[in-house]
Amino acid sequence: MTIAVKLDPVHDLALRMGDNALILGQRVSEWCGHAPVLEEDIAMANVGLDLIGQAKMWFELASSLEGAGKSADDIAFLRDARQFKNALLVEQPNGDYAATLMRQFLFDAWHLPMLRALTGSKDERVAEIAAKSVKEAAYHLERSEDFVISLGDGTDESHARMQAALDALYPFAGELSLGDEIDADLAARGLAPDLSEIGKAQRARIASVVAEATLKLPDSAAIRKGGKQGLHSEHLGFILADMQWLQRAYPGAKW
Repeated sequence: MTIAVKLDPVHDLALRMGDNALILGQRVSEWCGHAPVLEEDIAMANVGLDLIGQAKMWFELASSLEGAGKSADDIAFLRDARQFKNALLVEQPNGDYAATLMRQFLFDAWHLPMLRALTGSKDERVAEIAAKSVKEAAYHLERSEDFVISLGDGTDESHARMQAALDALYPFAGELSLGDEIDADLAARGLAPDLSEIGKAQRARIASVVAEATLKLPDSAAIRKGGKQGLHSEHLGFILADMQWLQRAYPGAKW
């Protein structure tokens, strides 16, 4: 009989934070060589690198808590889709550039207050990773909200594209701050913030920027959820097929 070992709750936190960063980093890196202008090609690639770098720190923490000799690479490349805990928002397709920027903004509006709160975690390792990531997240939010405002309040076409992106993606944004029993346990222990408070900050930032962009929030948006529990859209499978094929084809391969 196999006895399940209950891991430190910080392990769940590390996987959720790391998976969000990894999958979004992989998504935005798809624009490398394909962005509309050279400056955006470089900027978007840098955002992807920032996020993947953050994922590496979270996975190293998860690995140390598992104590099974796994590396950050093992966690990234040797798990199946059901084992990933990222929110559904970050795995949504890039679409046009309006959709990519709107997805980034909706995530950034959650990510920055979440990281700021995590700098006060009672777990020093969590606080340290959050402190290293905050400056990058602040830049990401400043950049994405500037684009949402300038394109939303731009030409008729740019406005229409940003509104369509908001209508399609806003239902996914709420999952990031929708807590479950794991989040409640982390908050009770002082390891992570109360997600309802992070949700308030996220929604306030979104509402402010959307208004300035002359866009309109969807009247009714039921939260699309399931990612935290490993219930993903079909899009994640395609992401992992691209991201993991080398390790799958050549197990243990090294440069």
